[in-house]
Parts: sequence; C-alpha cells; structure tokens
Amino acid sequence: MARSIWSGYITFGLVSVPVGLYSATEEHELDFHQFQRDTSDRIRYKRVNERTGREVPYEKIVKGHDLGNGKYVIVEPEELDDIAPGRSRSLEIDTFVDLDEVDPIHFQKSYYLGPKDEENASSYGLLRDALAKTNRAGIAKFVMRGKEYLAAIRAQDKVLVLETMYFADEIRDPAKELNGLPAKSRTGKQLSMAADLIEAMSGEWKPASYKDSYTERVKELVETKRKGKEVVLTEEEPEATTPTDLVSALRASVEAARKSRAGRTGKKTAAKKTTAKKTAAKKTAAKKTTQRKKAS
Repeated sequence: MARSIWSGYITFGLVSVPVGLYSATEEHELDFHQFQRDTSDRIRYKRVNERTGREVPYEKIVKGHDLGNGKYVIVEPEELDDIAPGRSRSLEIDTFVDLDEVDPIHFQKSYYLGPKDEENASSYGLLRDALAKTNRAGIAKFVMRGKEYLAAIRAQDKVLVLETMYFADEIRDPAKELNGLPAKSRTGKQLSMAADLIEAMSGEWKPASYKDSYTERVKELVETKRKGKEVVLTEEEPEATTPTDLVSALRASVEAARKSRAGRTGKKTAAKKTTAKKTAAKKTAAKKTTQRKKAS
C-alpha cells in the first residue's frame, strides 16, 4: 500500500473526518543525465557559497527575501513553520461550490484522499456520497511541505479527490499577457462550418485511448542510437492555413470526419449484430438441449 504524504482531518460544520493524502498521478518520462558534449563527464550541481566558492551543507542553508539594493531579510526554517496556518493539520471546508462553476484553469494537481481508519470510514463515505449527489466540491485551505494550498475536494466514484488550486491572483490575465487576440468571429459561413467540424469530430471521453507517444519515440530514439543506426525523421511540421484556404479546408475536414465517423459506426453496428447472433445461437442451442433432456 502507498504511504500518505500528508495526514489530517477534513472538517465541515462540526464533523471531522481523519484522512490521508496520496499521489493520484505519476509521470513516465525517460530520465536523462547531463554530460559535457564529446566526453563521458557527468555534469553535477552543487550548492556553493558565491563568495568563497566552497560547498555548503544543506542544514546550514537559510532563506532570504530580496529587498532590493543587495539587502535581504533572512528567515530560519523554524520561523516559517511557526507561522504556518493549519498547524492542527486540518482541511477546513469553508464553502461548497458547484463543480461546473469552477474553471479548470484553477486546478493544479490531483491527489487521492483516503480514510485514515476503518472506524471513521462511514463518515468519509457520507461526505463522498453527498458531494456526488449534489455535484459540489468543498473548498478548503491546508499547509503541506511549508506551503499553503487552496484545495477543492470532490467525489470520483468510490474515492475523494483533492485538487490543489491556484489562488485568483496567481492566474495571469490573458489580455495583459498576449498580443493580437482576435475579436469575436463575425463570419457566419466559416463559424457554421467550424461548428459542423467540431460536431463531426465529437465523441465520448475515453482517457485510455490516449497514450504518451512522445515518450515512446524517445525510447525508440535511444534504442536506435544504442544500436548505432541512423536516426530518420519522417514527419514535417504543419503549415498555417491561410484565410483564403480556410473555407475549403473546413469543408474537406468536415467530409473526412463524417466519413470516419460513419466507418466507426458501421463497425460498431456490425460488431453488435455479430454479438447478438452469437447470443441468440447460444440461447437456441441451450433451449434445444433442455427440450431433449425433458423428452428423454
């Protein structure tokens, strides 16, 4: 069983539920070390004193906030721990919000919340089921690893999921960050065709259908170089569709998407018919067997 990376209590009203926090995701990138080109010399990073050039052990390092003009306020790790909110290790739910009203841009990272003991599992299940029934998320704050997090607690099947969230002032205003954002589209024909293309390409969300193809290609690259073979690149970058070609590109895309969907639908229908025939045949065979037994 996985070990919890944080433990505490979910509190709402006068109810407290002991829980543990567990990682819900894992990444599968290929690890690389760094080397100086044309050598087998590894690159290492050290914490060094910029004045003396000597390495400094981790336990002798403190934090300093830059005030400008070469001045710093030095803060000890213990001082940060002393002022940390939530030292009671609580996830105190401040309010419950409709999940559909939360913009996904606020979500940062997902964790599982598990019941800490069997004795209080029923309280955990009650909160989970109530959140699922109302389609709401509990908004709370908590401290983990020296940092305060805003969090949304929601239900997913049999488990409670905690989403760490960005605070409102941590999300950048796109109008201030980006230039050249187009005004609202006024071209009726193009907009209608773009909507048709979206509809033609729409389908069910099936996360298992998507794989990390880039990591697989990195593995293939490493294996190819290990064998001393030449690396051959076959794909080219796409070119931007010009405004004059946009309508024809949309039309061709809609037709191709509809044909693809029709092909998939045909295969599904055929598969269903085959399954139905097999099921009917089995039922008929079973019925005949039963009749023979009765006759004998």
